This record gives sequence, C-alpha cells and structure tokens, in this order.
Amino acid sequence: MRLDPSRERAILDATQELLSEVGFDRMSIDQIARRASASKATIYRRWPGKEALVADLICNHTKIDVPPPPDTGSMREDLVGAVTGFCEVLRRRHDMIFGLLPSLLTNASLAAALRGNLRRPDVTGTAPLIERARERGEPVGRIDPARLRTVVEALVWHRLLVTGEPLDREFAEEAVDGTLLPLIRSWTGAGV
Repeated sequence: MRLDPSRERAILDATQELLSEVGFDRMSIDQIARRASASKATIYRRWPGKEALVADLICNHTKIDVPPPPDTGSMREDLVGAVTGFCEVLRRRHDMIFGLLPSLLTNASLAAALRGNLRRPDVTGTAPLIERARERGEPVGRIDPARLRTVVEALVWHRLLVTGEPLDREFAEEAVDGTLLPLIRSWTGAGV
C-alpha cells in the first residue's frame, strides 16, 4: 500500500536518522513511528517489518551522489579521481554504513532483502574511464570494468572497515600506483 508521499518521506527520513544514530539492531518501529509522527499501523501497512523498511530505504530511496568520473587525459589521474570520489561517497554515508553493517552479518533476512533488491551502479566511476583511456589509445586492452570496479571497492572497503585509516587523496594515489596500475598492466601485458 502506498502512503501519502510526505508521510512516506517522513518515515524514511526517520529510519535513516535512527539507522545512523543507533544502528539497525537497536532501532525499533516504535522509535521510527515516534520520530516520523506516524502510527505503527501506518508503517506496517506499507512495510511488513523493519527489514523491509530498511531495504526499501537503502535500495530505492537513498541517493548515492556519485561524482562523475574525471576526464583528466591520463588513466592514472582519472583513477586517482575515481578512487577519491568513491571514498567521498563512503565518507558521506559513514554513519549509516556502520549502523547497518553489523546486522548484515547477523540478520539473514535483512541481508537477503538488501542483496535481492540492491541495484549495483558503478559507484567507483571506473567503467567510463576505462573506455576513455581506450579511446585515447592508452594500453588498457580488454579490461573488464566490473573486475576493476570490484578491486577498487575492495581496496576502499578494506581501508574503511579494517584499517580505519583516512580515505584521503594520499590513499587514492597509493591505491592507484601500488595496486591498480600494476594490476591493469598485468591484465593487459602492457605498460600503463
């Protein structure tokens, strides 16, 4: 059942705020209803439970402002810009990510709802820059942009979740020079 758009937005906003503040596990439908000035019945008419509400929020209503991939004229600088842009996206969503992440490991229904509905845009911006490098005549061969995106995502998520070190330009340059360009060279058998 669809709600009045302003009522739905209030509920989604309250959910996002609470997810960032207290996390998925400690957030309740009661808290969401209070914060949104809505009844629990209104929420349950639209979403069968907290998992469905959060999945709808993340998959359909959370705008991920992905900066357009840079076009610097150089594969290296384009990659540094793309990695820096992806880092910025995660920095802006840091609190929500950390509010959700523990539950993805322990709540199978939440994880399934997200995985089943999450569209996978190229939040790293690597696909267009590979094509541009190819058009400029840079030796990128037949690199699969999805493979490169996966590596970029892994490097950045590892930094965010495991080491906790800054997601800054220095990291982006180290990732590009120490991992991405050597990997691209190995995939293409050429110097980049």
